[in-house]
Amino acid sequence: MNKKNDVVVITGGSAGLGRAIAHEFAKHGASIALLARDEERLNDTIKEIEELGGKAIAIPTDVANAEQVERAAQITEEQLGPIDIWVNNAMTSVFAPFKDMTPEEFQRVNDVTYMGVVFGTMAAIKRMTARNKGTIVQVGSALAYRSIPLQSAYCGAKHAIAGFTDSIRSELIHDKSNIHITMVQMPALNTPQFEWVLNKLDKKAQPVPPIFQPEVGAKAVYWSAYNRKRELYVGLPAWKSIIGNKFIPGLLDHYLAKKGYEGQLTEEPNNHDTPNGLWEPVKGKKFTAHG
Repeated sequence: MNKKNDVVVITGGSAGLGRAIAHEFAKHGASIALLARDEERLNDTIKEIEELGGKAIAIPTDVANAEQVERAAQITEEQLGPIDIWVNNAMTSVFAPFKDMTPEEFQRVNDVTYMGVVFGTMAAIKRMTARNKGTIVQVGSALAYRSIPLQSAYCGAKHAIAGFTDSIRSELIHDKSNIHITMVQMPALNTPQFEWVLNKLDKKAQPVPPIFQPEVGAKAVYWSAYNRKRELYVGLPAWKSIIGNKFIPGLLDHYLAKKGYEGQLTEEPNNHDTPNGLWEPVKGKKFTAHG
C-alpha cells in the first residue's frame, strides 16, 4: 500500500482525536476526507492538513444519518479517488446517571456513536468489496470492555461497536476478503469532548486519569491502518481495565461504584446553560485536537 497517496476518510475529523488523526495521516501525505457537522472547524482542520503536507476536503456530515454518510463516501471517491482507509471516530456522550437521562438523549448517543460506525462501515465495505482491498479502523475505548458509571449510553455504544466489528470480521474471513477491519481501544485522552458533551451533573466532567495526549491515540490509529492486527489496546490503563474486567469484574463493579464518580468530575461547578453538541455543533468555540 502506497501510504503517500492513500485516500483516508475520518469521521469526527474536525476536533479532538479525529483532528489529531487527520494530522498524523497528513504528515505522510495522505488525501483526507473530513466528515463532521461544523463546517468552520472542518475548514480550519483542512488548513492544518495542508501545512503538514496532506490534501483534504471537508464534507459536512451527521454520521447518524445514513444517507449523509453514503453521500460523503460518494463525494470522497469523486474528488479524491478510491477510499483506502476509513476511520470511524465520531462520537458523543451524556454525563448523567441513567435514571436522569431521557429516551431521546440515550437514542442520540447511540445513533452517533454506534450507528455512525455502522453506517460508515457500510459505506466503506460497499466500495472496498468491489476492489477487494481496504482497511476500516474503529476507534474504540477501554469502555468497550469495562463500563463505568455516568456514561451508560456511551459505554453501551462502545460495547456494541466491539460486537458488531467481531461479526463483520468473521464474515470477511469467511469470504476470503482482503479487506481488513480493526478496533483501537483508547485510554483517557485530553480532547475537547468533555467541553461539548451534554453534562447533567453539578460539576464539570473530565477524563479519568491518567490522561494521554490525543497524538498518542492518533499514532495508534495510523499504525493500525497499516498493520493487520485484530485489535490494539493503547496504554497501560486500557490494558489494566480490560484484563481486570476479565478476571475480577465483580470487584471492579464495587470499586467503580466508589471511585468512578469522583474520577470523572472536577471541583469546578458545571454551568447547565453551557451549549452542548448533542444535537447541534457548538458554535463560537475554536475547538482543536486538545482539551
